[in-house]
Amino acid sequence: MGATRPVTDDTFEAEVLQSDKPVLVDFWAPWCGPCRQVAPILEELAGEHDAIEVVKVNTDENPRTAAAYGITSIPTLNVYSGGQLVKSIIGARPKPALVRELGEYLG
Repeated sequence: MGATRPVTDDTFEAEVLQSDKPVLVDFWAPWCGPCRQVAPILEELAGEHDAIEVVKVNTDENPRTAAAYGITSIPTLNVYSGGQLVKSIIGARPKPALVRELGEYLG
């Protein structure tokens, strides 16, 4: 089972857009309180579901990727499948709500 891992401007295409399975991208920043609330939930999801990859993009350190995908509020959780954005969740949610919203991608 996996854990969340960081992705950067330089690795986003290879690790997210070219992935063989759906990828949940957590757009976050260290100063964002709600981002810190959702982080442990995402770690749990990564450990419990191997049908989806869970990665994190620090928007302060990777502004090109955040700008390219129109990230204006964080946390934003985007699911990419086959190189396309297929789901976007803006704001922190409790784990049951995330599981419900992401159900079809969790396997």
